[in-house]
Amino acid sequence: MSEFRANIEKSEISTMPTASFGGRIITIDTVAEADKAVKALSGERLLGIDTETRPSFRKGLQYEVSLIQLSTADTCFLIRLNRTGIPDSLVSLLENKNIIKIGLSLHDDYQSLCRRRKFKAGGFLDLQQHVTKYGIEEKSLQKIFAIVFGQRISKSQQLTNWENDVLTDKQKLYAATDAWACLEIYNRLESL
Repeated sequence: MSEFRANIEKSEISTMPTASFGGRIITIDTVAEADKAVKALSGERLLGIDTETRPSFRKGLQYEVSLIQLSTADTCFLIRLNRTGIPDSLVSLLENKNIIKIGLSLHDDYQSLCRRRKFKAGGFLDLQQHVTKYGIEEKSLQKIFAIVFGQRISKSQQLTNWENDVLTDKQKLYAATDAWACLEIYNRLESL
């Protein structure tokens, strides 16, 4: 018998207290800063990962991935790929099998990152498949987080412009929370 329920309704999530990332958020705008961030992350065993892409509201128009978020328990780096591209250091991290990068729907993230620059994913762990071992059938990050923690994460910034000159504090918190939440879910499940 699983400790977790299989499904949850959106109406129930809306009544839950909100959770968000409480650590340091560091926005990266240059390749030099990206190299420093990767160096700082290279000693980690586990990272939460997510990406954001500027939404398109016109049929046939699709933007390249704008942002990659890489989170530890207390620090999240927001690398603005629309400014840095995908530097060699980041490719090395994404290909490193010894650092487990935990995310949701990682196949989609991988494909959008590869449109910017080809690499071979190493150490990627997709929560959508992982949570099924615990009896959880939901596929959205918000629903999985609610089942595991009894809290909701806000999705209000999802459709904002991730290529703005300056990201708002709300955008930064949203982006960091998504990557951090993936790591938190994984750690909670593994602790059982």
